[in-house]
Amino acid sequence: MLGFLSARQTGLEDPLRLRRAESTRRDHPDVHRYSVETVQWYPHDTGMFTSSSFDKTLKVWDTNTLQTADVFNFEETVYSHHMSPVSTKHCLVAVGTRGPKVQLCDLKSGSCSHILQGHRQEILAVSWSPRYDYILATASADSRVKLWDVRRASGCLITLDQHNGKKSQAVESANTAHNGKVNGLCFTSDGLHLLTVGTDNRMRLWNSSNGENTLVNYGKVCNNSKKGLKFTVSCGCSSEFVFVPYGSTIAVYTVYSGEQITMLKGHYKTVDCCVFQSNFQELYSGSRDCNILAWVPSLYEPVPDDDETTTKSQLNPAFEDAWSSSDEEG
Repeated sequence: MLGFLSARQTGLEDPLRLRRAESTRRDHPDVHRYSVETVQWYPHDTGMFTSSSFDKTLKVWDTNTLQTADVFNFEETVYSHHMSPVSTKHCLVAVGTRGPKVQLCDLKSGSCSHILQGHRQEILAVSWSPRYDYILATASADSRVKLWDVRRASGCLITLDQHNGKKSQAVESANTAHNGKVNGLCFTSDGLHLLTVGTDNRMRLWNSSNGENTLVNYGKVCNNSKKGLKFTVSCGCSSEFVFVPYGSTIAVYTVYSGEQITMLKGHYKTVDCCVFQSNFQELYSGSRDCNILAWVPSLYEPVPDDDETTTKSQLNPAFEDAWSSSDEEG
């Protein structure tokens, strides 16, 4: 069942199509001056999107005119930003910069409304919970991952500990999530777990409610990125998968068992980011080869028949109905 993403069976060994999006020209007055690190649609209206860059700005764009509606300026390089995918109660954008403070920008007021303090080095990744409006996860070069309730004066709820409180294992690494910089964060689609990646070449799965390290072993997850690494999880599949940039390929793991399913090959240079689109069950990846690839799994996969001259097709397990009927249960 877990082999449905193998290259030969699904056709994922080659991208099925390459899409080119409309872009602003380099001489456009609103264009970023340096590398763009994050782009995100406004979750409730495709008439607006945001982008952040090493030029120390976060820009809010009008999709129809491709003009900036607002610009937030920072004192430090911007590594990452994120808007809550579910919140209807606030319009806060969490921003991670080269400084140790997490900035919260309010799209309604056009100003920086909150600062979260607790990290000691630069903030490489930020992610709002897809389950709770006010819960935010942040990852830093100080080896720590923190969960925050932005409504609280003290802010920080939990600092994740890879040893689950057993400090005797390693005093120096107590209350650290990784033994290196933590440069990637991703909640599972239900928000109950959080995945992190670090420059110690490890990926960890955490219970997001109590901060427990679930100790799922993904093996070595090569991570040489000096900035934020943007990885993603599937949604709507019978099993949940995580897609992690791995050099010029994308490694695919099952979230809860840690098994590596396959390596997606199609890019020619380092892959920096990938995102999963649940409505179409497609994966998009961006690389330094200047290509954006769309990976589309096959709905049906071939199954050899007893007669070697014929083959049958069966439904790809990723699209199996995860619900059981009352007749089946009875």
